[in-house]
Amino acid sequence: MSGHFQALPGGGAAVPLDEVEISILRSLAVQLLELIGPGDVPAKGEDPLAELFREGPSEPPSDPALARLFPDAYGDGDDELRAASAEFRRYTENDLRTRKREDALAVVRSLDALDAAGEGGAVLQLTPDEARRWLGALNDLRLTIGTRLEVKDDDESEALYRLPDSDPRKPMVMAYLWLGALQETLVETLM
Repeated sequence: MSGHFQALPGGGAAVPLDEVEISILRSLAVQLLELIGPGDVPAKGEDPLAELFREGPSEPPSDPALARLFPDAYGDGDDELRAASAEFRRYTENDLRTRKREDALAVVRSLDALDAAGEGGAVLQLTPDEARRWLGALNDLRLTIGTRLEVKDDDESEALYRLPDSDPRKPMVMAYLWLGALQETLVETLM
């Protein structure tokens, strides 16, 4: 089972992780949380119903990684498509940010529970809901790292395999490829 998710009875998934892998995954999930941000905190005593209908931003994020996580709904088109994208973003981005934060928090919490269990490696066991949250977070981490590495298509991904060890991008590339393998085995497990 080394480094690959496997199915658990009842629909969950399990993967063995060593201390370094746990540390890397936790660090990446925390960095993702920092990138996404805390979200808008409602004013104390604000009506919960008003919170549900609060509008989000209408402009895409300036950070390329955030723009990849929160893309325009209708692409870069004419003024009409940009206006439609802005309108769509206003009503969906807050909820999408909340879900992405919850996914990353689920990763941190499940890894923290492993740390509390003892030293060394451990087998992470996820419920079906936790596995879906992990899948979302792994996807977001890969999108973010891929954006930072300027990966645009499969041909560029292939070039990453051939980077020399002296290349400063190498650690990020290794994390990108490893997260891809984890994501792939989790998808296979959930199917």
